[in-house]
Parts: sequence; structure tokens; C-alpha cells
Amino acid sequence: MRHTVLFPLLLAAAAPVAAEVKSASATGFETEVRARVPVSPAEAYAALGRIGRWWQSAHTYSGDAANMTLEPRAGGCFCETIPADGGTIEHGRVIYARPGQQLRVSGALGPLQAEAVTGTLTWTLSPAEGGTEIVMSYVVGGYVRGAGAEPLAPLVDQVLAAQLEGLRAHLSR
Repeated sequence: MRHTVLFPLLLAAAAPVAAEVKSASATGFETEVRARVPVSPAEAYAALGRIGRWWQSAHTYSGDAANMTLEPRAGGCFCETIPADGGTIEHGRVIYARPGQQLRVSGALGPLQAEAVTGTLTWTLSPAEGGTEIVMSYVVGGYVRGAGAEPLAPLVDQVLAAQLEGLRAHLSR
């Protein structure tokens, strides 16, 4: 799969966001990425629903982020179509939506989807000087074959930092 091969390739891509693996073990991890954007929390929240405009195409199954959607409402799908063969994928399901404040998605992202894990991705938006601070956290727990979840934590952290950088750049235009 395209995303599995490209997942490690973006590790060298630096992003002007603050990323941190908060904790990691064989059975799970927590990452956190922060960025400031020059728009209101309401505008930042609206942009989350336009995920196809800022998510990196290298981290999709279809190879084109324009095929991704995120419905920012409880039960909404974080989904992707694969036009080449008519395929679809559900990356996650929205489980909490507070416009201008917080959006939470349940789903095992990328190569984690093939493992027996649960992931919770949360964007928290807070007013900050000059705009909004976005905190993007991802908590993963469960069984990961091989060496377990711990070695994946820094990789996932860097990939999510690149995604938040894409959102930051999109909102800074």
C-alpha cells in the first residue's frame, strides 16, 4: 500500500510545529502536536472539515488528499475514496464535535488500521494571541504485532506533525 511505503519517508520533513511523544509502551502511546494559526477558532474548526485541502497526499490510500472528507459532526466519517478502483476507506468516525472548540475522531490511522488497536485523534482549539492555538493529540492502545506500539510512536508523531503543519500553512495563506 502506498501509505505504508511512504510513511517513513516524511520523517525528514521538518515542520514549524511543536511535536512530542508524551508516553509510549508496547501496548500504546500518546503524541501531541501544537501550532498557532492566524485565524479564529471558528475558522480553524471549519478548516478541519476541509481536510482534503491540507492533509498530505503522501499519507492517503488514493495518493490524492482531495479524495478525503471529514464531516465535523458526531457520527461523521473521516473517509477517503479510491477512484482508481472504486474503493473506499474509513480512517475514523467523529465521536465528539464542538464547533470552534474541539473535534475528536476514533480510528486507527495508516498502518495502525491493520493492527488490533484503538486510536483517538483530538483537535483542541483555543483562542491565542493573534489567532488560535491548535493542539492535536493522538492516543493509541491495543495489540501491535512484532515489536509492539512503542517503536511506532515517534513515526506517528512526525507524520501527524506534518499534517498539522499542512493545516497551519493552509490557514496562514
